[in-house]
Amino acid sequence: MVHIIVILLTVLFSSSGVALAAEEHETVVDLTVHPLAIVSLAIFVLSYVAVLFEEKTHLPKSKPVMLGAGLIWVTIGFMAKDYGIDHDTLRNAVFHGLDEYASLLLFLLAAMTYISALEDRKVFATLRSKLVQAGFNIKQLFWITGILAFCLSPIADNLTTALVMGAVVMAVGGNDPRFVSLSCINIINAANAGGAFSPFGDITTLMVWQAEKAEFFDFFALFLPSLVSFLIPAVILGFFVPKGMPWSMKQSEEIKPGGKMIIFLGFATIAMAVSFEQFLGLPPFLGMMMGLSILMFWSYYIRKFGKKRDESFDILKTVALSEWDTLLFFFGVIFSVGGLAFIGYLEFASTSLYGNWGATTTNIFLGFVSAIIDNIPVMFAVLSMNPEMDHFQWLLITLTTGIGGSMLSIGSAAGVALMGVARGQYTFFSHLKWTPVIFLGYAAAISVHFLVNG
Repeated sequence: MVHIIVILLTVLFSSSGVALAAEEHETVVDLTVHPLAIVSLAIFVLSYVAVLFEEKTHLPKSKPVMLGAGLIWVTIGFMAKDYGIDHDTLRNAVFHGLDEYASLLLFLLAAMTYISALEDRKVFATLRSKLVQAGFNIKQLFWITGILAFCLSPIADNLTTALVMGAVVMAVGGNDPRFVSLSCINIINAANAGGAFSPFGDITTLMVWQAEKAEFFDFFALFLPSLVSFLIPAVILGFFVPKGMPWSMKQSEEIKPGGKMIIFLGFATIAMAVSFEQFLGLPPFLGMMMGLSILMFWSYYIRKFGKKRDESFDILKTVALSEWDTLLFFFGVIFSVGGLAFIGYLEFASTSLYGNWGATTTNIFLGFVSAIIDNIPVMFAVLSMNPEMDHFQWLLITLTTGIGGSMLSIGSAAGVALMGVARGQYTFFSHLKWTPVIFLGYAAAISVHFLVNG
């Protein structure tokens, strides 16, 4: 019974963040039999429970996970003394996690800074304004916001895309709870589906790419399965969208000076990151940081030499606006999971799941788990386990964890964010009502993946 509990806890709670465990953690001895091993697991579970209640407690999610990471490694330090594990072995294990975290931190820091710069230049606000004033009816807006979410998320990430499209829905239909609820579900499903076939669309795909489980262009094999997972629920939901016209809105926004060039630089930075990895064998974060430096030069030009100089646009301030709570949360996750891996829990869970169930069943099951916990922790746990899987199976787990989170509102960052944007109109239970419809898309996407890529 204890072993069953350990398996479930390890899979359900064995991480939460981003990082790539391209190499397997190996323990010198099996530490799982030590009494403090259960204490370490309990610390992680409690820290993650605190994360789940973030919306109620308003405690930033990084705090409990960072504390948990430190405590886990402290308990490992005490266990190491009992088993004669030397300090160099412990330091090497810790610095392995630091290597993984540093590369991911720099990549995401550059990406988040670009997103903040685009928001500062009112690029997303202008898109929202144009859609609001275009004169579309309710059903057309349902489809337009969904299609745009699917198309934007591979580039702008699913969370940012969902927030932009959600703001459009609230601006034009905030007086119609049914339209808001159905549109939010459609946007979340579309954004998660669109992010599943691009390394830039979701943290999980980025993790798999940087862990070198698949090449950059390999992910595009998931385009058709992702499209199916979006279209099937969208078609069904579309029959229930009310008819009529949205509110008449006259608000107008324009892109600030330099905004269009930042859009171009963003695409160029993505191209550099891909090229560095594909053609030069260099880690993608180098390309992202080089792109960030170019953005810094451009912000300097806007402030000092542009036709419409804007002294308020400071890229360093934009960097400060990056989601540091999320970045530090990743730190806590990487080092917590690294600790559990060092103890031996992930190796045990990998043998129990992938060894007994097989890759296909386990990967499909973990898609359902991602709807409860969020896909990031699930994917990091899989990468930390590092099971023996072929290319097809690594794409399958990327797909299932990417789109599985759409089945519940709490299953992805996009869903949690839109519950805040459309508070009272889009809720956990309003989403739960349509979970069977989202499941149809999930099952169809897996079938298409087997049919097309098998």
